[in-house]
Amino acid sequence: MYEQQNYSITENFNHTDPYELFLYALKAPETKRQYPKRLKVVFDYFTSINELTNTKIQDQCKEVITKTLQDPSWLSTCLMRFIMFQKERINRKEIVAITARNYIRTFKLFIDMNYDIQPINWKRLTRGLPAFRETANDRAPTVDEIRKLIQYPDRRIKAVILLMISGGFRLGAWDYLM
Repeated sequence: MYEQQNYSITENFNHTDPYELFLYALKAPETKRQYPKRLKVVFDYFTSINELTNTKIQDQCKEVITKTLQDPSWLSTCLMRFIMFQKERINRKEIVAITARNYIRTFKLFIDMNYDIQPINWKRLTRGLPAFRETANDRAPTVDEIRKLIQYPDRRIKAVILLMISGGFRLGAWDYLM
């Protein structure tokens, strides 16, 4: 039999609030942690160039929706300015190219959740983003490096090293095995 559970989110969920619609789309815990911060960075940039007046993210979301409905080209212009600002930061080596893409990816989710018809030509907009390297800067250990690690006196280290090598583990994988 179906049991009624306490869903406080569904009771208070407002499907017309742009920020709540954005949060609704977030599934993974890490995404829930990072995406609101990234969206806030974009909105704070809009505030810094005097395009938004609010400083609270919920109010900023509503203001972006309102201004975009009044003038759809406003949003594209602001985002292009944001991308140019991020490109300058990349050139100064303050951030890497994937960081700028992550800001845009987050903002795209916000737009996708709040508009049925896209007010932005994403293909044109993302063309200005710098290229990035997707592969990690790591490599498999050499046989000599493995031999050196296995010679460590603690026998537990040998088991850990051999498991990591045979399974292709990265260091962060141990957190998910426990």
